[in-house]
Amino acid sequence: MSRQFTIKVPATSANIGPGFDVVGLSVSLHLTLTVSIPAPSGQPHSAPSITYTGEGADEVPLDAYKNLTTRVSLYVLRCNNIRSFPSGLKIHAHNEIPFGRGLGSSGAAVIAGVLLGNEIGQLNLSTERILDFALMVERHPDNVTAALIGGFVGSYLRELDEADTAAASVPLSEVLPEYPPDAGEDWGLDPPPPPSGIGHYIRFGWSESIKAIAIIPRFELSTAKAREVLPLQYSRKDLVFNLQRLAVLTTALAQNPPDPDLIYEAMKDRIHQPYRKTLVLALISPVSPLPAKSPIQIPGLPEVTSSITPATHPGLLGICLSGAGPTILALATSNFDKVAEDARSIFKSENIEVDWKVLNIAGGSEVTQIQI
Repeated sequence: MSRQFTIKVPATSANIGPGFDVVGLSVSLHLTLTVSIPAPSGQPHSAPSITYTGEGADEVPLDAYKNLTTRVSLYVLRCNNIRSFPSGLKIHAHNEIPFGRGLGSSGAAVIAGVLLGNEIGQLNLSTERILDFALMVERHPDNVTAALIGGFVGSYLRELDEADTAAASVPLSEVLPEYPPDAGEDWGLDPPPPPSGIGHYIRFGWSESIKAIAIIPRFELSTAKAREVLPLQYSRKDLVFNLQRLAVLTTALAQNPPDPDLIYEAMKDRIHQPYRKTLVLALISPVSPLPAKSPIQIPGLPEVTSSITPATHPGLLGICLSGAGPTILALATSNFDKVAEDARSIFKSENIEVDWKVLNIAGGSEVTQIQI
C-alpha cells in the first residue's frame, strides 16, 4: 500500500543570551519534507529521488547517501534492522531556514532525518528515543530539542555510565560515515546505536505577546569556527553572572506583561558573545559591495545594544546573538520595524547587508499523514 506524509521542523535560536548550550527557542521558519512511498511493485529496486527548493537549494546534495537528512534517516533505519530505503521513495524538501546563520538549519535537518526514518520504518519511536538518535549526530541538545519539542526549552545531557559513554562518544564519522561514490545498501550496515535517555529537557513558559526579530546578515558562519574562539576556562565571576541571569530569564519571558528592564539585563552574557563579537570571518556569496571571501570584522553586539535599548525603542525586551551568529535576535512586543531597520543601519555603516524577519514562536515538529 502506498503512503504519503509530510514532516515539518522549525528553525531554532540557541543560547538566548546567557543560556549557552542550555536553552533554545523554536521560531516560525520551517524545513518541510513531503514524502511519497509507493506500494511494492515487484520491480527492481529504485533509488530514492530527492528534490529541494528554498534556502540552500543550490548547495544541498540530492544523493540519498550524501544528503544530511536522508543519511540520518538511514542511520535510524539501520539501527532498527532495516537495511535500505523503500524502492521508489520520493522526497521533496522545501526549506525556509538560512544556512550558517545561527538559526538551527543543521539541527532541523537532523530532526527531520530522525522523523523520516521513524516514519519510513514505522518504528513508533518515543519522543525521548527520537532525541537520542538526534543527539548521536548533533551533539549539543539546545537546537535539536527546541526543534523537536517547540517553544522555549531548556535541556541537558545526563552523565553516562561507562558502556553508554563509549557509545555516545563514537566519532561522528562512524555514526554518519562518508559514503563512497559506489555506496549501496550493503555498505555500512552496522552503525552504533545511541544509548537510551541521553538528553533531558523542560519546556518553559512564554508570553504570547513576545515575538522574535531575526536580523540576518547575508553571509554564512560556521558554528565550529565560532566555537574555536571560545576559551577553555572561565572566571567564577563570569559564570555566576550568567547563572544569575539565566535563572531570572527563564521565568521573566513567561510573565504578562513582560518586564523590559528585567529581561534586557537578563539577556546579557559573558560566556560566548564577548568572544564572538570580534570574530574575523570570510564572506560567502555576500550580497554587498565587498568582494567575495574578503576578510571583514562583524560589528559586535555592543554597537547594536548601545543604540537600541528599551529606552530608545519602546517594546524592545532584549538583544542577543542567535546561536553562534551572525544573526542577531531581538525579542520585542511592538515596534518591530523600527528595531530591525535601526539594526540594519548599523550593519550598513559597516558595508554589511542584512535581511530581517519578524517571527512567531513555533510549535514543535509535526508529522502529518496524507490521505491518498
